[in-house]
This record gives sequence, structure tokens and C-alpha cells, in this order.
Amino acid sequence: MHHFDYRNGVLHCEGVSLETIAREVGTPAYVYSDATLRRHYQVLADAFADVNCLIAYAVKANSNLGVIATLASLGAGADVVSGGELMKAMAAGVPANRIVFSGVAKSEAEMELGLERGIHQFNVESMPELHRLSRVAQRMGKTARMAFRVNPHVEAAGGHAHISTGGAGDKFGIAWHEALAFYDEAKKLPGVEPVGVGCHIGSQIFRVAPFKEAWTKVVGLVRQLRERGVGITRVDFGGGLGVPYKPGDDPDSPAVYAAQAREVLGDLDVELILEPGRLIAGNAGVLISRVEYIKQRDGRTFVMLDAGFNDLIRPALYSAHHEIIPVLKPADGASYAPVDLVGPVCESTDRFAKDRPMPPLEEGQLVAFMTAGAYGATLSSQYNTRPLVAEALVRGNDYAVVRRRPTFEDMIALERAPDWISGG
Repeated sequence: MHHFDYRNGVLHCEGVSLETIAREVGTPAYVYSDATLRRHYQVLADAFADVNCLIAYAVKANSNLGVIATLASLGAGADVVSGGELMKAMAAGVPANRIVFSGVAKSEAEMELGLERGIHQFNVESMPELHRLSRVAQRMGKTARMAFRVNPHVEAAGGHAHISTGGAGDKFGIAWHEALAFYDEAKKLPGVEPVGVGCHIGSQIFRVAPFKEAWTKVVGLVRQLRERGVGITRVDFGGGLGVPYKPGDDPDSPAVYAAQAREVLGDLDVELILEPGRLIAGNAGVLISRVEYIKQRDGRTFVMLDAGFNDLIRPALYSAHHEIIPVLKPADGASYAPVDLVGPVCESTDRFAKDRPMPPLEEGQLVAFMTAGAYGATLSSQYNTRPLVAEALVRGNDYAVVRRRPTFEDMIALERAPDWISGG
């Protein structure tokens, strides 16, 4: 469920017209719904209300300060994969003791930052990382509470090969058959304390069956480790439950997801950590864009938008589908015809949809990319020297700009020509 709907023929986010935001903020622009973010977090929290559970929002899905702060106000922790995400989470009000630091290539500086702040847990992904964490923690006189991210070899769990992370060929995690030896090593090292076992098998997974397979292996590993004297008190089940992007998508609900987790955990006395991202932010956001031109050529119709794949790369990167709808509601009985919806970036892959049935569109008309709240703004770039997209957060009948669009002067000010060039 989300809070985007037509009112008096105009698409609104809660009580605010997207026409108003486009006029005042400009386009392209991301627009997020406070009510949707809150509802999605609360539905998940309620589903796990009877479980000792840390919901660590996956900041990589949408790292806007306003979004993180909204979730932090509800009690969410944060799953971060960089020092920048850690600092942003804390700036947004997430306590350090509710932050989990994941990621495959943490630098010494990032480890130092996490240790200085006293984060809840490091999710370690290799033996070299474990030894580095031990050295850094020992040098600082700290103890790093850690879990290995174990790759359970659950193949092709995600909705696309590029977002499946639990197979033997994926770069994430330690190999399943190495887990016992790795924990034995961690138990001996100074500066680290193995307290958990984690896994994350991929993203945009509609059914709980792959989760059950992976989680069952994790729970079995916890029992083995305890028998070997490793004091495991936490399990991190990751995230990955899918959201609907198009009609017909019907992922299992958070209630089904939670019921499966409780069944697998059984009587295992642990803190459960979850890392939802897309599940919370996905359909809490849209990208609004304006039609620049309608171009007819070789029997095709190209609708050229002011948003490019530097603003929303998912279709180019994953062949991902986003529903694209006019901000002004089409007339009843409007005829639909296939068009290609493309952007202004100088790349052939700057195409959002091919042969997409759309109602008649005109220059200057606004469209909205639905379910764009996750992996939209966070994956954006300034390719073609295009400014990053502005972001707005709506609450009821009001909205705030939570990231302003940089000016060309802002962008140029970050760079300089070297002194040896005349005028540099």
C-alpha cells in the first residue's frame, strides 16, 4: 500500500499535488511519502513484535537524511555499507548501538570509525577482513563484536542475476563449508568477539521458500557453533523480500515472512537482526519527470523526458520495470499506443521502456515513475554534468525539500584546473 493517488484528476502524494511540487521544486524530482514509510516500517515491526528483533534499515536503498530520520524516529536501526552511510545514519538520529556495518571491502578508516562510535556489529565477509578488524581493534584498545556473513549457497534467489547474492559464484560472504574453521579462528584472535551469524541471499524475492532454506542452515550453524564453545547470541537474516513493481506482482507479506522466521528460529534464544530496505522505501517514492519532446521516426514514437538514466538507472542496469503514469489522469476511454520512453543522456541505454502502452502525451506534460523510492536517488550520478535530482518528503498537506538540486556553480566548485594551465 502507498499514498499516491489521483485527486480531482491530479496525482497526489498524500495531500500534496505532484504538479505543485514540480512547479516549485522543478523536474526531475523524487517525492517520498512519510505516511508510506511509517506504515511499511510499522507493518514489519508489528509482524515481529513478539521477537527480540533489531530492524536495521538498509541505508543503501534510500540514504536521504529525511527518510532515515523518519525511520529512526520509529526506532529503526541502520544497516550501513560505508563510512559515509554510518555518519549519515548517526546524523539522522540512529544510535550507534543500533547500527550494523556490512560490506565486502571495509577500509581501516571505516573500521576505526565504527569502533570509535561503538556500533552494534560488524558483518565480516572474509578472512583478510577478520584479521584487519582484529589488528585495528587491538591497536585502538577496542573489542569489535562481529558476525560472519555466511554464503548459504542458495542459488538464483533474487529477481535478477545482478541482485542475487547467495550463490557460490557471488562475491558476498564466506563459503558455507569454511564457516566452522573461520569461527574457530575468530574466537582465538584478539580484539574481536564473534557474537553472530549472518546471511543475505539477494533482493526482490517474492516467496519465503528461499529464505527458509538459507535461514534453516544458519540456525543449524548457530547450534554447531555453540557446541564448539562459540557464544553466538545473534542471527542476521538480512533482507530481500520483494515489492510489487507492476500489476500482477504478488510477493509474500511481511506477516508470512515473519511467521517463517519464527518457525525456523524455534526455541533458539538469539537477537534477530533484519536488514529491510526496498521493502520499506520502494513504493514510498516516485520520480516525476516532464515530457520535453514527442519524436516520430521510422514508425516509432519516442517520448523524450527530462529524467535520464543518471537519475534512475534501474531499467538500464537490471532491465527493471517501473509503472509510468501521467500526473494528469487520462480521460476515460483514452486510447493507448506503444511508445518508447527515453531520457536526454547521450547513451543508447538511456531508455526506460520500449513499446510501453501509454495514453496521449504532450510536450510539457508530467509523468511519474512509480515505486522509485528504493535504489533511485542512491544510484543516481552527475553523468553528462547533469545535476543530482532534488528530493522532497511529503507529510500530509505539507512537504519539505530534503535534498536541494545543486546548481552548476555548486558542481563546478568541486573541481579546478591545475595551476600549470593558463587561467587554472
